[in-house]
Amino acid sequence: HNTGGGGITWGGCGLLFILNFVSFSSGFCWANSVERKIYIPLNKTAPCVRLLNATHQIGCQSSMSGDTGVIHVVEKEQDLKWVLTDGPHPPYMVLLEGELFTRELMLQLKGSSRISGLAVAISKPSPAQGFSPGLKCPNDGFGVYSNNYGPQYAHCNWTVWNPLGNGLAYEDFNFPIFLLEDANETQVIKQCYQDHNLPQNGSVPEYPLCAMQLFAHMHAVTNTVTCMRRSSLQTAFSLNPEEVCDALSDYNVWSTLKPINTSSKIDPMDEVIIVATRIDSHSFFWNVAPGAESAVASFVTHLAAAEALHKVPDVQKLPRNIMFTFFQGETFDYIGSSRMVYDMQMDKFPIRLDNIHSFLELSQVALRNSSVLWVHTDPVSRRNESIQPQVMKLSLLSMGANVTLQEVSQSQPLPPSSFQRFLRAKQIPGVVLADHRTSFQNRYYQSMYDTAENILMKYPEGLSPEETLDYVTDTAKSLAEVATVVARALYQLAGGTGNTSAIQADPRMVSRMLYGFLIKTNNSWFQSIIKQDLKGLLGDELPQHYIAVTTLVNTTQLVQYVLANLTGTVVNFTKEECLNPEKTPNPEKEVSCHLSTTKVGDRNRNAGTPFLRLQDGLFLCSCSSRCS
Repeated sequence: HNTGGGGITWGGCGLLFILNFVSFSSGFCWANSVERKIYIPLNKTAPCVRLLNATHQIGCQSSMSGDTGVIHVVEKEQDLKWVLTDGPHPPYMVLLEGELFTRELMLQLKGSSRISGLAVAISKPSPAQGFSPGLKCPNDGFGVYSNNYGPQYAHCNWTVWNPLGNGLAYEDFNFPIFLLEDANETQVIKQCYQDHNLPQNGSVPEYPLCAMQLFAHMHAVTNTVTCMRRSSLQTAFSLNPEEVCDALSDYNVWSTLKPINTSSKIDPMDEVIIVATRIDSHSFFWNVAPGAESAVASFVTHLAAAEALHKVPDVQKLPRNIMFTFFQGETFDYIGSSRMVYDMQMDKFPIRLDNIHSFLELSQVALRNSSVLWVHTDPVSRRNESIQPQVMKLSLLSMGANVTLQEVSQSQPLPPSSFQRFLRAKQIPGVVLADHRTSFQNRYYQSMYDTAENILMKYPEGLSPEETLDYVTDTAKSLAEVATVVARALYQLAGGTGNTSAIQADPRMVSRMLYGFLIKTNNSWFQSIIKQDLKGLLGDELPQHYIAVTTLVNTTQLVQYVLANLTGTVVNFTKEECLNPEKTPNPEKEVSCHLSTTKVGDRNRNAGTPFLRLQDGLFLCSCSSRCS
């Protein structure tokens, strides 16, 4: 099922090459010795890819055999004149400094027939003026506000949430664009340009010239409907069918505080509080989406709050249950939350919309200017006399921990949030917690610069990897305080009457999660909590959080394992006993696996399987506080 972002095309290998001393490229089929003399492969690159939705296409692609052009380095705007009008050897491959990667300049290149491709050198440090290729109004048209519901708030008429958004990621370019992530490789291109292409004393450079080839061909065109139809025709009539486009698809991860039976519906009278956040991010370039502020800080805070709650002695006796929910694909028109709402409406989910007591969502929370965390609510549903008192209770919950919850104006609409998709289906009391009162604090929303540095993660020099993993940064302390407030608020919402001062998130655990999800997944803690056959998920490169196409993205699986580890209790069960709880020697022990994943992006599939892991020779069923 294609919702919003719909289908992403993925064709070819997307390789970038420099061709030395030739004026053209005739492909890749050279003898190895000749190829080595002509081509210099660049390995640390990321392509801009073609994306489709129900109405149009965005992104980039090359021609079938790749595009070639003479290299010209653009270090200031005045250098554009050469490639757009003056240069005698078009088409040109432009090497663009990251600070110049702006909407205004890109539209100039887009309108020229003299450009065959673009390579963008990543800026280090990040651009001081900020950079966001997303929209000024993220997910516009897919939230709750419309002509029929709060029309004055639709299309960000009231609040422009992402004022730095230049919309570049939603433009359609007819030439390939790559990101150069390695400064050394960028320097290789610049040196080739300086040696052979740089005009000297006003004279025009002559052949041989240094050229570059970009290859990132995409088969799909027009829109999702057209592309999926072409794919189905391939399947029906071709002996060797080729997938023309792939749907964006992955899994939501969810778990409940108290065990529930996932094979049936919970009692209609049971009440569930949903706490939610997103686990995906986006940028102009494929799979370069660190998402530190836009996603990681929020879901790490969510995980820390879940751990703190599970440590409370009386949580299994609370009147209301709590569901910890991590939505995947929210960047593309709320794919994950849309799927869950749809399943609830279609009775394909164990929890119904009518079971939802209230909704608490963690939005961007890492860039607080002070102790204040802002509480956003929906002004339309608050007009409902049954909703307003519940929202007031949510807004007034603040239990110390150096964080003050402060409500924004009741006339201000909700920021972009998963909660909006639930409101489209049913009026539910709910709040969205964020570090911004109006517009985003995040100057790098949906960009490759939304990194650990953006949320001010700093480590002393000289630390070993193990010392870095456990070093408690100021950012970790701040997020642990937010997690503590969230956990205490959820405890009270669930009907808890005990003293909340003992509910405390662990800053050290927050530090570990931030390190693992933002700096290095291949660390000793992640290694200790996942199954041996999944160690391939862990790498030394910077983690990315772009939604998957054909396979699960690493983020989804790691969030699942971390949630199981933080909220489970190890019991001395064998593999046989954990898989068959009715055969356990102690019938009083309840084994109810409920940490589940729900497929997003494909309405025809639903996975509600328990999560299992193997540790210390025991088969551990990570499913509830009674069994892990």
